[in-house]
Amino acid sequence: MIRLEQILTPGRSLVNVPGGSKKRVLEQIANLVARELPEFDAQTIFENLVAREKLGSTGFGNGIAIPHCRLSGCQSPISAVLHLDAPVDFDALDGAPVDLLFVLLVPEAATEEHLELLRQIAAMLDRADVRDRLRSAPTAEALYQIVVDVQNGQ
Repeated sequence: MIRLEQILTPGRSLVNVPGGSKKRVLEQIANLVARELPEFDAQTIFENLVAREKLGSTGFGNGIAIPHCRLSGCQSPISAVLHLDAPVDFDALDGAPVDLLFVLLVPEAATEEHLELLRQIAAMLDRADVRDRLRSAPTAEALYQIVVDVQNGQ
């Protein structure tokens, strides 16, 4: 079974990210992934994330969003985690603005793997103590390490 810590890197774990708007956050996510993985085009990632959001918001409540989409040419899942410097409106189910985002990009045919990763993210973020730890991470490295620690039962 694939685990979140296998597809997340410290370089794709960011704190104090300027938000501004949902659109701007999605653009930043696309640019972040494209910078680290230049085989992917930022505009394509952005368009796929926006298309997924049009199907229904990925804002799940408690200040959390899990933007995700399928991506042509993606061979294995890719994740990122961002803590925004200020919450943004993300059309979340509970109406609360979002400041913590877990991103998941998956191959077009990765149905079961995609669902398993979404389950892992949702289970982790369902815990208030984990959300608090993530929000208090002072650095990108600390944010990444919290995800790894939680995945390992710490």
